[in-house]
Amino acid sequence: QSTQLSTQLSTTLSPHTNVTMPDQQVIGALQCLTHDSPIIPCFLTFCVCKTRFLVLPQIQVIEDDRVNKSSEPFTTGVKGQAPPLVTTNFQVKDQGNASPRFIRCTAYNMPCTADMAKQSQVPLAAVIKPLAMLPPDETPPYIVDHGDGGPIRCNRCKAYMCPYMQFIEGGRRFQCGFCSCVTEVPPHYFQHLDHTGKRVDCYDRPELSQGSYEFVATVDYCKNNKLPQPPSFIFFIDVSYNAVKSGMVNIVCQELKTLLDYLPRENPEADSVVRVGFVTYNKVLHFYNVKSSLAQPQMMVVSDVSDMFLPLLDGFLVGVNDSRMVIESLLDQIPEMFADTRETETVFGPVIQAGLEALKAADCAGKLFVFHSTLPIAEAPGKLKNREDKKLVGTDKEKSLFQPQSGFYSNLSKECVAQGCCVDLFLFPNQYVDVATLGVVPVSTGGSVYKYTYFQAETDRERFLNDLRRDVQKPMGFDAVMRVRTSTGIRATDFFGSFFMSNTTDVELAGLDCDKTVTVEFRHDDKLSEDTGALMQCAVLYTSCSGQRRLRVHNMAVNCCSQLADLYRNCETDTIINFFSKYAYRSILNTPTKTVRDTMVNQCAQILACYRKNCASPSSAGQLILPECMKLLPVYLNCVLKSDVLQPGADISLDDRAYLRQLLSCMDVSESHIFFYPRLLPLLDGGSLPMAVRNSEERLSKGGVYLLETGLHLFLWVGANAQQELLSNIFGTPTFSQIDPNMTSLPELDNPFSQRLREIIDSFRSQRSRYMKLMVVKQEDKAELIFKHFLCEDKSTSGGASYVDFLCHMHKEIRQLLS
Repeated sequence: QSTQLSTQLSTTLSPHTNVTMPDQQVIGALQCLTHDSPIIPCFLTFCVCKTRFLVLPQIQVIEDDRVNKSSEPFTTGVKGQAPPLVTTNFQVKDQGNASPRFIRCTAYNMPCTADMAKQSQVPLAAVIKPLAMLPPDETPPYIVDHGDGGPIRCNRCKAYMCPYMQFIEGGRRFQCGFCSCVTEVPPHYFQHLDHTGKRVDCYDRPELSQGSYEFVATVDYCKNNKLPQPPSFIFFIDVSYNAVKSGMVNIVCQELKTLLDYLPRENPEADSVVRVGFVTYNKVLHFYNVKSSLAQPQMMVVSDVSDMFLPLLDGFLVGVNDSRMVIESLLDQIPEMFADTRETETVFGPVIQAGLEALKAADCAGKLFVFHSTLPIAEAPGKLKNREDKKLVGTDKEKSLFQPQSGFYSNLSKECVAQGCCVDLFLFPNQYVDVATLGVVPVSTGGSVYKYTYFQAETDRERFLNDLRRDVQKPMGFDAVMRVRTSTGIRATDFFGSFFMSNTTDVELAGLDCDKTVTVEFRHDDKLSEDTGALMQCAVLYTSCSGQRRLRVHNMAVNCCSQLADLYRNCETDTIINFFSKYAYRSILNTPTKTVRDTMVNQCAQILACYRKNCASPSSAGQLILPECMKLLPVYLNCVLKSDVLQPGADISLDDRAYLRQLLSCMDVSESHIFFYPRLLPLLDGGSLPMAVRNSEERLSKGGVYLLETGLHLFLWVGANAQQELLSNIFGTPTFSQIDPNMTSLPELDNPFSQRLREIIDSFRSQRSRYMKLMVVKQEDKAELIFKHFLCEDKSTSGGASYVDFLCHMHKEIRQLLS
């Protein structure tokens, strides 16, 4: 019977058919095909899986959302409304809730009780991106200045004035939406109410009508009640043998001369007030006096790195315009000074200590840009040893590889955060550098780690310079503190991201840029009400790049439900996966990787089993039933389980795994989506953006050319039988053999296809926080192994299941929970 069924299925449906109907309909259709054969439904499901028909249409879900939700603006005035998917290009109108560009929730209809939340196992979390950049057609948050009195707040819980405050007694008092406390309205803020109970100036005040806005903070919000100084940027350049030989030192020095014109500023017409300083180092540190009155820069060497100190105050941190000539002279001289160096050893701890001391001396916050190449083995604080041991991978001791070697850098990070000293680390390693340890300082201070393994000036220059330019120019705040307040019934209990916490409520960020997210998990501490819903308010106190103290406030109201069906109708799968992956990537610090994977599978199976048991109509046990908004949960979960951090391949280094783990910790939902499920586009003649296809080798045609975007890489796969016209339009050559696989940029050819393809690539790059280097992959070349590694629906060489096999496994797990 099984052979007969398989034959009937094969002749009726193509193996490449994208099934767009719900699974239970697919099963029903197949039972019709077999004339209601008495074969048990369980076997039917298995057979369907093995012949690749019971496959959820990931691409179709994305396309449907794009068609249905991209034409009309998404208005945030409707409480508990889930936004369009991150893959949909849409406009947002702020009408009282924060834009999904600032906050995305795992569920927009929270369960009323802790028992209900536990039963469903759906995580309750928000991914918050406080300083997110908005598209040009959306208005940035308004800045509100209440003068010396400062922002209006609730007397009890200290929540800031927002659309959820209820004015009473003719406008003389307001009742807090978070804790219900009643607070007097200051005389200068009083306004009459209209017939609906709203203030008549409601729509003139951003804090009463918008979901996101900023307050100008008063001196009370400043350290030691003293207005802050503008921030400083300090550039630390490794001048050891490897750094010089690779071309990194020369490239950095040449680029900085141009970049100094693009330091962040609030007014594009005005000069930046950010001051700059320069240090070079190997196993000693060289500080430079670039005071404007000097004819030439002066070098001061600190060779005793065991007790770091700043050898000069005046002339180290300077204004770019004042000292332009001296700075340019220095940047020209550095590559020459160290061109013949034979010094291979470097320090790292004293580098951070030096930057910290400089910012302390200047009494300001700032950022350290550290360009570093090797494991710091020189005798100095923070010295590291090589502990790369692949034998530990897959064992219970594997977790030690992700933990820092010692507490030195954790303690140093704490000092950096207290000063508002953010660290960005640019790594250029040719061998193991212990990213797990070196990355502690950037990750704890709100900074970033960039990694360019086997850096070569010719092929990697473009990626590095684009990353550096964006990093220097991007909007950011310094010396920041973030607090998330919630209405009665829930509270923030856990946080994920690049920050430091000295208590259980305040997220401390030495720096916070426009790319960083903080993910917050909520738990019940009381019952919630369907009538009032649940509220959250994220407030970030920070110093702007002009030195002004500000408060950025984001508000979000969601519904509450007593029925599980309502919860499952209003979930956001991409955000759930973002949360699950961050939770898993953090868990491997203390738990064996296999246990982490098993726990994730079990939780997702519980989510889907709970839905089937409580929300779905009765159906055969052999059918895989998924909620409408979670039908992509299995495919995305499988991608997370197969990621290099949780299921490493033989060729991935420990440093790369540590780097990816740190990178994901502060990723937003759109970037984690493409990171786990890359976008595969067939390149066809035509003006419009081609529709993506499923991420599987089955979708590749020998006669085609495909673009694959992972968020960190761009691949152009060329089939061995690709049409001559297509090859001519893209590469300027009609034959497959003449294509140069080492090219990292496409030739600018005078034809519409070439122009359109380059526009697509530029568009993809502009959407990401990291520059994606282009890699041309010819079919059956060695590089094809790397490309195929990102085809996430297929079985992986490291043992990860194909999507189809994983669906069967997930179905089995669900049935066990229900039996």
